[in-house]
Amino acid sequence: MRIAYGGIHTECSTWNPVLNYADDFRIVRGDEMAANPYFAFLQDYDAEFLPTFHARAIAGGPVARVTYDAFKQEFLSRLQAHLPVDGVYLAMHGAVYVEGMEDAEGDWISATRELVGAACPITVSYDLHGNVTQRIIDAIDMFSTYRTAPHIDVEETMRRSVSMLVKSLQTGVKPGVVWAPIPVVLPGERTSTEDEPAKSLYASLPGINQLETIWDASLMVGYVWADEPRATAAAIMTGTDINVLSAQAESLAQAYWQARDKFVFGCTTGSTEECVRMAIASETAPVILADSGDNPTGGGVGDRADMLAELIRQDAQDVIVAGITDKPATQAAFAAGPGARLQLTIGATLDPSGGKASGEFEVIHLSDDARSLAKQALLKIGGITVVVADRRRPYHNLADFALLGLDPAAAKIVVVKSGYLSPELAPLANPNLMALSEGVVDQYVERLERKRKLQPAYPFDTDFDFQPVSTPSARFVVKP
Repeated sequence: MRIAYGGIHTECSTWNPVLNYADDFRIVRGDEMAANPYFAFLQDYDAEFLPTFHARAIAGGPVARVTYDAFKQEFLSRLQAHLPVDGVYLAMHGAVYVEGMEDAEGDWISATRELVGAACPITVSYDLHGNVTQRIIDAIDMFSTYRTAPHIDVEETMRRSVSMLVKSLQTGVKPGVVWAPIPVVLPGERTSTEDEPAKSLYASLPGINQLETIWDASLMVGYVWADEPRATAAAIMTGTDINVLSAQAESLAQAYWQARDKFVFGCTTGSTEECVRMAIASETAPVILADSGDNPTGGGVGDRADMLAELIRQDAQDVIVAGITDKPATQAAFAAGPGARLQLTIGATLDPSGGKASGEFEVIHLSDDARSLAKQALLKIGGITVVVADRRRPYHNLADFALLGLDPAAAKIVVVKSGYLSPELAPLANPNLMALSEGVVDQYVERLERKRKLQPAYPFDTDFDFQPVSTPSARFVVKP
């Protein structure tokens, strides 16, 4: 079996004004893919896997059209060089937005279909915070998506997708896909699978998978921070019996719809001012305070300093702020060196509409370690240590702090640009607070104007009826 693999993986807030270009992506191609740990699991299958091209980036703004076109062309050229192939595996995200284009994944996947022909099966894996369209469904044969948020089943999902393809090629059985869109678009922080009702909804998927004719049961939350018509939740089934798939997709869609007003944040929330006040007053530590509206892993710019300004205003002590994207401040710190005191205005260097914080900062430490993919500086103002970096990046892993000589467990307050906390930070939180701060990934999604939705969608609209309707892929072959 000759199976080609590749794809593009990021999510893009349409409210983020900062375009993503090629140097914002981690690109692997050809033999680099075969050696990349992300695809190491492919070695466990009795098949020849043919690497093409894969681009992956943290969430951000729209992908520049010139970048997307170059990526797509290289992928198709490398795929063309491998033809003929027995199957294709696409490792996607599902929430790519390209300037001037509708449905980027639909464009990528349908171009793949056109190149490999109608007889070649295509399987895809998705993030559950992706968006799906009929164009995508009509071009594929198998579909699988993450079942956890925070995402701890990435490899497991990729394996399910590849396993279906290998099963189909080995047995000659051709599955099909059925989907049922759900007019609900909520932020991931209100739909974490660690909290109800998402916990129970996602816990039901393995049971659905046990049905004889179902190969995969998927539930998409969708990506809320993209103002595009395709943004929606969806139930998606892969298998061989169209009637069973349709019934299960509609049942799951109905359950999600009925639970729509029960999705709540799984931690204490409040305004930036309220959360800082609660953090200072907390008798336990460390308080992990999420600056959710500027979360770079959700599509935020990552350069807002509103939270820092409020911490300064309330004279917070023993605080780590990790981190703020500010290339000029980082460069100034490197130029001045450790021990220097600088009068700086931090923030809003990428998106001028963001918040700023001004004051005298002492340069504590400088880091230009290749493992961080960014130059970083530790600055201190009062009782606050601030990490600034010369490019967008999250601080969600303990290694991010250790690299800078910081111990989040020993601080009173740790501020991270995040929504729900990462699996490494969550156990430290004592407690976890989430500021419903402003930004291009605002958790209070109703504050973001949506101009391009074509039909009612909760929570932007609340007074409408819905009855799930499932639709099969145009490729689904119904046995007589």
